[in-house]
Amino acid sequence: MATPKVNAEAAFVAMKKKKKWQPYALYFILPSFVLYTLFVIVPTLGSVYYSFTSWDGISADVRFIGLANFVEIWNSPRVHNALKNTMVLTISLVILENIIAILLAVLVDKVRWLSKIFRSIFYFPTLLSGIVMGFVWAMMLNYNFGVVNQLLDKVGLGAFAVDWLGDPKYAMLAVILSTVWKGAGYYMIIYLAGLQGIPQELNEAASIDGANGWQQFRHITFPLLAGSVTVCMVLSMISALKIFDQIAVMTDGGPGFETETLTYLIYKVGFGELRQGFGTALALVLFFIILIITVFQVKVLQKREVEM
Repeated sequence: MATPKVNAEAAFVAMKKKKKWQPYALYFILPSFVLYTLFVIVPTLGSVYYSFTSWDGISADVRFIGLANFVEIWNSPRVHNALKNTMVLTISLVILENIIAILLAVLVDKVRWLSKIFRSIFYFPTLLSGIVMGFVWAMMLNYNFGVVNQLLDKVGLGAFAVDWLGDPKYAMLAVILSTVWKGAGYYMIIYLAGLQGIPQELNEAASIDGANGWQQFRHITFPLLAGSVTVCMVLSMISALKIFDQIAVMTDGGPGFETETLTYLIYKVGFGELRQGFGTALALVLFFIILIITVFQVKVLQKREVEM
């Protein structure tokens, strides 16, 4: 005689066989899929097509020119200069933003009093848009009335007052420092979450064994932050490769072409010079650069996580 449990299982299996599959899940996915197709997939495919044309972005005349845009990108000194500026900016931002973010996270984690206030102060620049931040720093670094040069003059260091945004030697440095000021607080929050997930017993045991603060950070804290390091370095790298707002407001790619990056060059040639086809081809090149660097970076950093 079959048990009630067996009968119930048999009835459930029979019910599943009789029940016809209904695509209810597709009804929920369809609206998002339609929007994603219209605003992402279709424009992406259109960009691939326009990258092989000489379209100016306005007229209906779209002439197919094959690989001419990509050949010009390969041979263009202006593109090479923009790529060099992009790499300098990216490497500098990834290193500085993450180092400062880790230092701020450790500081906030160790502070017992007013830690929330310090956390808010350090995070506040992240809330500003790139345009607002660019205007603020452009005024602060102005050669004639900027607060930076005025402070240098007040403390007797007027000889160090320079045209931060107009001198080719200092323009990129000004963009880097202002961007670090804006972005470090965001990565600080991620590192702070990683720090608070580390068991305090490990540091206490190391302290009992005679390890000082640096040794605890080097051999315990930093290795256990490997996951946070991977996330922050990838995010900061992608953000640096796509930087546009600060450069548009602070330097307009100048002086000359000293701070012109790939993203800003795409904007200039696509909308300023009405070479939408060439700009689209350059955007595709930038996409593949970001993709290759991201994949390589993730693989290297994840390998480091495993080794630790």
